[in-house]
Amino acid sequence: MPSHTPITPEQARQSMVEDLIRERVGLGMELPSPRVESALRSVPRDAFLPGLPLTEVYDQHQAVVTKCDPETDVALSSVSAPSIIATMLQRADLRPGHRVLEIGSGGYNAALIRHLVGERGQVTSIDIDPEVVDRATRCLKEAGLEGIHLAVADGEHGYPDRAPYDRVIATAGAWDFPPAWDAQVAPGGRVVVPMRVRGLTRCLTLERGAGAGRWRCVAVDVCGFVRMQGAGEHWEPMPLLHEAEGRQVGLRLEDGPSVDVGALRAALAQDPVVLWSSTCVGGMEPTDSQDLYMACAADGWALLTAQRGAVEAGILRPVVLSGTPAVISDDGTSFAYRCIRGSDGTEDAYEFGAVGHGPRARHVAHAMVELISDWGRHHRGRRPKIDILPASTPREALPSGRVLTKRHTHTVLNWTDTLGEKERH
Repeated sequence: MPSHTPITPEQARQSMVEDLIRERVGLGMELPSPRVESALRSVPRDAFLPGLPLTEVYDQHQAVVTKCDPETDVALSSVSAPSIIATMLQRADLRPGHRVLEIGSGGYNAALIRHLVGERGQVTSIDIDPEVVDRATRCLKEAGLEGIHLAVADGEHGYPDRAPYDRVIATAGAWDFPPAWDAQVAPGGRVVVPMRVRGLTRCLTLERGAGAGRWRCVAVDVCGFVRMQGAGEHWEPMPLLHEAEGRQVGLRLEDGPSVDVGALRAALAQDPVVLWSSTCVGGMEPTDSQDLYMACAADGWALLTAQRGAVEAGILRPVVLSGTPAVISDDGTSFAYRCIRGSDGTEDAYEFGAVGHGPRARHVAHAMVELISDWGRHHRGRRPKIDILPASTPREALPSGRVLTKRHTHTVLNWTDTLGEKERH
């Protein structure tokens, strides 16, 4: 039998970067800059994930959870996937000499940032969990990487001792934009943060807008991160519509409507109505903008979640288990969720539809189909204009669009004035 020489960490690292570039070329996505590519090729990710097989360490799409809540099994800390790290570093536009605050420590991303800002730069990496900071400190030391200041701190408050910062990069999902970030970012600075928008996580690249405390989004990217802990932690209501163990069906209602849980449980038990939109997509066509559009357009927006057993038992059609777009009727008695099927006569194409439940099943399913069709005609592949303004801003002074009022800010999304082609990927 021929012998096979095991792949080295260096070879695995270079292969990861080649895979990332090859995939982005195939999808027509923006490529990492030469400087970001150099960082990915130079920093050993395996130093921050000791003991894992190199195939997992250097899988560009593999995020690795490094700590979970022992009671709930909810992920508390992770080393993010190289693909989203590359995107966030690209969006941050890090330059030699920049002062950078990273919120959420893992070690690997801080090392990449250090590579990009150079000896004249300053890297501060904070985390609310001392164990996470200790782990990052240990990994950085064992890798022989220096020049990174780690500290235990709540990301909601930033880290004023080393402010101001040219860039803030959050590697935990935020629900709001706290005043401390605004205060600690230098003029001309930029913030890159995974922000939850009605339950959807999108990486927002933010620059200062016109007026104190105002920020404008210059790029929107799909991402997924563990939630921010501490003072900025936020959990949305999530009532269960079906409670059987292993077959649970729930609704995530972040920035969404109040609901009559009893009425919606009764609705789920009724026979469904299925309508189709005639809106089709290719197998490789990104559709994340559809989710965001419907989240902005529908007052009764929610995300339907399900355990696999609920689908296998036929309680509902196949769905994205972690969150399928759903719309609740105005009277709260009925709901619809998005479904998909193969498109007749077209290979590798799919048609969107809606499954309605309840006394107004047809009405609410039709409303969802109309939203899907409107997205297909007018907003396909686009991203909304997003502004973040202080919560003290009077309603009459806010831009037009869907207003999400949070603790510190108003987030306003407008699909009439969308981001340009360069920022859509």
